[in-house]
Amino acid sequence: MKSAIGARPEIKATVESLGFRRMNQTRELPDNPAVRGMLRRVNFLVAVEGEPWERPKRSQYKIWRARSNKKHQRGH
Repeated sequence: MKSAIGARPEIKATVESLGFRRMNQTRELPDNPAVRGMLRRVNFLVAVEGEPWERPKRSQYKIWRARSNKKHQRGH
């Protein structure tokens, strides 16, 4: 459902080990604890048939910072 571009290397490796090469690709995988764990790890990128895909919510711990005003301090 989402691209792994820009994700951490561990996440990219998990998506690749699940066999996904491109977006919106469908795979049939065995139902075992290892695959379930990998899917849980990348649940914000992939959708599982039978379960609704929810868009990831914004991080509630993001620290918003004011824009820099260095230009104004230099007299421009």
